[in-house]
Order: sequence, then structure tokens, then C-alpha cells
Amino acid sequence: MGRGRGLRVCSTPGCPELTEGGRCPTCKAEAEQRRGNSAQRGYGHKHRTRFRAGVLAKNPTCVICRTAPATVADHYPLDRRQLEAKSLDPDDPIYGRGLCAPCDSAQTTTRQPGGWNTPST
Repeated sequence: MGRGRGLRVCSTPGCPELTEGGRCPTCKAEAEQRRGNSAQRGYGHKHRTRFRAGVLAKNPTCVICRTAPATVADHYPLDRRQLEAKSLDPDDPIYGRGLCAPCDSAQTTTRQPGGWNTPST
């Protein structure tokens, strides 16, 4: 347990388990199971060979910090689900931008619903 912090109730609605913060281990495991693997979420072969390769070829340097090599192909400004909802091809590299890992993490915390710092439900 972390120093100076008390236990809190799991952030999953209705779960009474105590945790150091966020979800309890059981709720985390259940959420991960529902989430599915990367291929089940649409990030399979076509994503890697077409989208990711195309975005990183288009943006070899991170488009945010402009100093680090891009290693992450990020859907932007619409995410994969939004592109699919508009019947657009989410594997088309025109819908992406190249980011370095630190800039991608920073963007996830601020832009994405359910991002790292957003309480999960």
C-alpha cells in the first residue's frame, strides 16, 4: 500500500471492495476482458501494415514536440470509433498523425474519454 494514502472504495459503481485507488483487481480484470485484445478492437493486420506504416512514413518526427522520432500512429482528430461511425476507413493514413510515446501518453490523458487520469466507470 502507498504511504500516506488510505484505502478507497473501488471506482466501479456498486463495487464495495477497497483499493489504493481506481478499480480493484477483480474489476480491472473484468474491464480488460470486456475490452478485448488489439485485433478485436480493430487494430489487426490492416491497421499495422496500412495505417501505422502509412502514418509513420508521413510523419517520421512527432508532430507535437517536433524533436523525437514518431513511434505511435494516432488517429486524429477523430478516433477509430468516430471514423467508423461516419463510414470512413479508419485504416487510411490520412486520418492519423505520428507521435512519440511521451506525447501520445500526454494526449491520451487530456483528449481521450477514459484517458489515464479520467476516473473509469
